Amino acid sequence: MDDFSARDDQQLLSDHVAGDTQAFSELFRRHSDRLWAVAIRTCRDQEDAADALQEAMISAFRRAESFRGDAKVTTWLHRIVVNACLDRLRARKSKPTVPLPEAEPDLGTRDARDHIDEHVTRITVLEALDRLPEEQRLALTLVDLQGCSVEEASRILNVPDGTIKSRCFRGRSRMHELLRNPVETAHVTPNNAGENDDVREVDDGKR
Repeated sequence: MDDFSARDDQQLLSDHVAGDTQAFSELFRRHSDRLWAVAIRTCRDQEDAADALQEAMISAFRRAESFRGDAKVTTWLHRIVVNACLDRLRARKSKPTVPLPEAEPDLGTRDARDHIDEHVTRITVLEALDRLPEEQRLALTLVDLQGCSVEEASRILNVPDGTIKSRCFRGRSRMHELLRNPVETAHVTPNNAGENDDVREVDDGKR
């Protein structure tokens, strides 16, 4: 059995290019949770996110030779996932949805009430996040939800560090307003929330 733990991401990608049939599967296994989280927060739809992630991984699998090594492998993978998600967002315009629990817990227990409170809070936060302009939502997803550094987020989105900081600042400010005054700010949508710069397809190494 292969000892994948001895190989870092770049070695796995190189081994994949060299013909190792298991290397890319291990690479995806390592990072699938974070890549999925980015896909679902970007697409805001589970089916679209799954399709975008699948398309992105097929693209990465086929174009592994294009990896230039000027960024981390995870950054390269995130770029491809974000691009696949943005392609789907451009192809369809739909309202964000937040899944409800599959089963209703017994409301008579403290744990059940805590579960409901936690779920309602999560819905409120996610709905506020979904109201942000796409640029701010992507920046906050990468930096605040995925724990990327500003520098890594700037590489993924192909914008300067200062732009990432500005988008995060504006996004956090808008989130604070939406969570503090949900009724008063209910009319705020991604189209009038205060940032007009267009999202461009980020560089995923195609050139």
